[in-house]
Amino acid sequence: MFRRAPENANAPVEDRPGFIRRLRNRLNRGNSWLTYDLGDLLRGRQIDAAILEELETRLITADVGVEATERILAELRQRVARKELTDARALSDALRQSIVEILEPVARPLRIDAAHRPFVILVVGVNGSGKTTTIGKLARRCTAEGHSVLLAAGDTFRAAAIEQLKVWAERTGADFAAQLSGADPGAVVFDALSAARARASEVVLADTAGRLHSQSHLMEELKKVKRVIQRFDASAPHEVLLVLDANQGQNALVQARQFHQAVGVTGLVLTKLDGTAKGGIVIAIANELKIPIRYIGVGEAAEDFGEFDAAAFATALIEGPEGRAPNAAGEAGAA
Repeated sequence: MFRRAPENANAPVEDRPGFIRRLRNRLNRGNSWLTYDLGDLLRGRQIDAAILEELETRLITADVGVEATERILAELRQRVARKELTDARALSDALRQSIVEILEPVARPLRIDAAHRPFVILVVGVNGSGKTTTIGKLARRCTAEGHSVLLAAGDTFRAAAIEQLKVWAERTGADFAAQLSGADPGAVVFDALSAARARASEVVLADTAGRLHSQSHLMEELKKVKRVIQRFDASAPHEVLLVLDANQGQNALVQARQFHQAVGVTGLVLTKLDGTAKGGIVIAIANELKIPIRYIGVGEAAEDFGEFDAAAFATALIEGPEGRAPNAAGEAGAA
């Protein structure tokens, strides 16, 4: 089934200040940000081994992981030894700087290369990670930026996934390609690419069935889909985008390792950071795998999906909601 969805006015991509504000207010709700109450903890005390041990516990609890935590603490200990950190604000700033140093190299937005037409984006991930919704939000961004888009319903195991993708095509004005439920995913994607080339579509977003990283037979099927795409265009897919549910914590890191090994992941999307996710898993993934983080999601609405910004994320992780950052005296102050 190939059809062109009706034209639809697209809202502009996310307003950066608004998205950053939502990120700060949703990433660490309540008292879960890393430096919460740090001023009270430090009141009348020098920054010493006990304080750094408390901070180490908070980092581990926030899913930062042992390796990244050790990297951060080693730098902080050096600065404490040089007597550069004298209060809560200085410690928070140093912590932010250390986290930004880990995140900044992977904060690389997705760019559509006009030299490849269609530019093929293969979207992968486990069940429930938010793949299909991510594709819809990406389609919205691409069409808002003036690109012609085709959505390929490569998740043929769930009829609901096909219908969901069809709805996103109608919302965003993208073309839509699908076959009957149960069809061969590789054949669906190949036919969709052929249609995209015939229509001079600039971007193809190919959905795939959700699969656990431990399901070897399904991972082999995913490899087959990639090989089919390469038969169509040896340079494709031009992006293999892995969608990870941040609520999975350290298991998200395991998923990233396995998908990367199977199909060569070139970019990540971290979803559901507004839920129970600690957020530190983003640091763990960046520190170990160094795969570019393209986008993050902090809610269901289209405007809750935006490009990953290392400095903004580090600030949200450390200072929590706006206006609640600890000041040097240990009181809540303006961020």
